[in-house]
Amino acid sequence: MLNPNAKLSPDVFDTAIDSKPTRDGFGHGVVEAGKADESVVVLCADLKESTRADWFEKEFPKRYIEVGVAEQNMATLAAGFAAAGKVPFIASYAAFSPGRNYEQIRTTIALNEQKVIVCGMHAGVSVGPDGATHQMLEDIGLMRMLPNMAVIVPSDAEEARKAVVAAAKASHPTYIRFGRSGVPTYTTPETPFEIGKALTLWESTKPTVALLATGSMAHNALVAARALDADGIGSIVLSVPSVKPLDNEAVVAAAKKCGKVITIEEHQVAGGFGSAIAECLSESFPVPVKRLGIQDEFGQSGEPNELIEHYGLSASYIAHVAREF
Repeated sequence: MLNPNAKLSPDVFDTAIDSKPTRDGFGHGVVEAGKADESVVVLCADLKESTRADWFEKEFPKRYIEVGVAEQNMATLAAGFAAAGKVPFIASYAAFSPGRNYEQIRTTIALNEQKVIVCGMHAGVSVGPDGATHQMLEDIGLMRMLPNMAVIVPSDAEEARKAVVAAAKASHPTYIRFGRSGVPTYTTPETPFEIGKALTLWESTKPTVALLATGSMAHNALVAARALDADGIGSIVLSVPSVKPLDNEAVVAAAKKCGKVITIEEHQVAGGFGSAIAECLSESFPVPVKRLGIQDEFGQSGEPNELIEHYGLSASYIAHVAREF
């Protein structure tokens, strides 16, 4: 059954539920953060419409910096802004930031502990027809390896807004991952969000499998849990937007209740969210773990829903794996 403390939308399972890309949450959240703090600035690498950075530019044109197609410069400039007391957000496609400017993020931001919020847009296979070059599937792994760097993967546009606002108030550099395709907005302004915390969305009376998901996959896991419940298979659904710092306590608690864990992410299974969960459980409470994600391959062109189905990330496939597991 749904966890009442999660305060989800009453239409959470409605197929016509409001669908928005998580990048819209960035647009709303950064404007909100800018209104609350005049130190907030936004730098963008010639993709302001696609990233929704133009929403901030319209509100605060003097605090918006267009750096052009120069992602390395953007990261280094942002580190300088942070050192001077500003709160800089840098926005580009995740394939380019952190994909193209990883060394600058590592050395000028993470190593120097500069509070820069790196916003990687259009991540995952659900970018769709843009194909393998733009479907960044390695960014969670890259960024969670960096010391001092938090990694947040919001599950819908509302949670993305909260993540942006929270990152602006945090004391450390942060990477936030956003998508382009629309996903159900099933959380509400009242749904809890905190960096470093997971949220239980669903818990059956006698759960036997824990579905741990990050990003938009959390809603797919929730739909899968309802299907499993109809088959008499109990489960727990844990939404984990904070990949780093990880909510180890919640992860271990779910594993102890169920004895089996499935992780779901729109990312390579190597080094990403599933790896973080496996590392946590191997040290604290070893149980069988099945990782769903991209299995050591690049993406391809296609419609978002087709690609999610092809790579085994749909709600129906999650339920299938849980039944077999």
